[in-house]
Amino acid sequence: MEKRSKIKTFPFGGVHPPDLKHSAQRPIESLPLPTTVSIPVLQHFGAPSQPIVKVGDKVKAGQVIAQAQGFLSVNIHATISGTVTRIDEVMDVSGYKRPAITINAEGEEWVEGVDLSRALDRNIRLNREEIVKKVQQDGLVGLGGAGFPVHVKLTPVAGKQADILLINGAECEPYLTCDHRLMIEKGPEILVGVLILMKALNVAKAVIGVESNKVDAIAHLTAIARDFDGIKIVTLQTRYPQGAEKQFIEALTGRQVPVGGLPLDAKCVVQNIATAFAVYESVQKNKPLIERVVTVAGEDLKKPSNFRVRIGTSMAYLIEAAGGLPEGTGKIISGGPMMGKALNMIDIPVVKTTSGILVFGQEKSRRDPVLNCIRCARCVAHCPLGLEPYLLMNLSENERFDDAEREMAMNCCECGTCAYVCPSKRPLLDYIRLAKTFITQKRKEKAAR
Repeated sequence: MEKRSKIKTFPFGGVHPPDLKHSAQRPIESLPLPTTVSIPVLQHFGAPSQPIVKVGDKVKAGQVIAQAQGFLSVNIHATISGTVTRIDEVMDVSGYKRPAITINAEGEEWVEGVDLSRALDRNIRLNREEIVKKVQQDGLVGLGGAGFPVHVKLTPVAGKQADILLINGAECEPYLTCDHRLMIEKGPEILVGVLILMKALNVAKAVIGVESNKVDAIAHLTAIARDFDGIKIVTLQTRYPQGAEKQFIEALTGRQVPVGGLPLDAKCVVQNIATAFAVYESVQKNKPLIERVVTVAGEDLKKPSNFRVRIGTSMAYLIEAAGGLPEGTGKIISGGPMMGKALNMIDIPVVKTTSGILVFGQEKSRRDPVLNCIRCARCVAHCPLGLEPYLLMNLSENERFDDAEREMAMNCCECGTCAYVCPSKRPLLDYIRLAKTFITQKRKEKAAR
């Protein structure tokens, strides 16, 4: 009898919280266009884009309204057609006000050249350099959460060459199902997007890693991939934080990214499933990144859903489409429950990196009392990066940030596994984030001298 191969995963730490994928079987629903959008000019890792429109200007969907500023930046586009009514600051998920361009809707008019047909286009006409330029012009960033500009990962680095492209379909956070639904509904387009990325990187192999709780997506992509040379679908054990870049790379390839290094140091480039789809739409359909799929979920919601929405749409609009804010709501989170950010208001715009909006009742929102550390070492045993979270918290509490830096605080991926498993309910991640903030500020001040 043939020996069955062991399912792949990363080797150390992690946890398996309840899946709670209530919207996994909800097809993607395109919401009616909002009457107004507020589009932040910084939705990516890097320099903010510079507005090139003014109040009173008429714009079309897909038109550039803010230009990239330097290499680590991308263009921002109008997501609806209408009139620019405001260029001002709006609240974002961090609780701070950020510059944004507000547009009032007037009809639906697109810039010339955008192909809105659903016909699959497998003929990749652009060369490597043209693909890299195109995705920057069309505002593409990683849609898994970090918002790193796609063109930067595709740009050659002297002395380093990837030999494999990894596509992240893990979607390991509870509740979130937007990538799952994309794999089910846009499988062929995703695989063409993977081919485009392979061409831009000049690699012959690509692996799409999908966690085992998405059986239908794995079967669907595996069947389609038979017609795509060089693309393999691999099942991953359902385990958090499998979607974190370092863990994802090690799970699929066995390679380790060095401390302070990048995936390219392990000869890998990682892109998200939704990013691959956005690459397809950009290169094959000439469509800028002006919309994305967002999961809206929570046990008390009447209609947990996956919505395709325009960037800049108010989160309040999505919550209303999912049945409205339930009575007794205690917390609303942008993103997943492990790494997402709690919101202090719901009139906040969806941005390119908004993967989910989660609504929790009072019971799930309440923080348990913080108790003394009992030295159980669970945080150490479950940390996927081999850190000592209890020690980092103690150092941060006592403002010993230099010591926290020496203990590798900056290597923390902020997955929150340590806080999740702590029986004393200690806010380990909160204090590690505080230490990282101070360490980052110190490094910036040192570099400026």
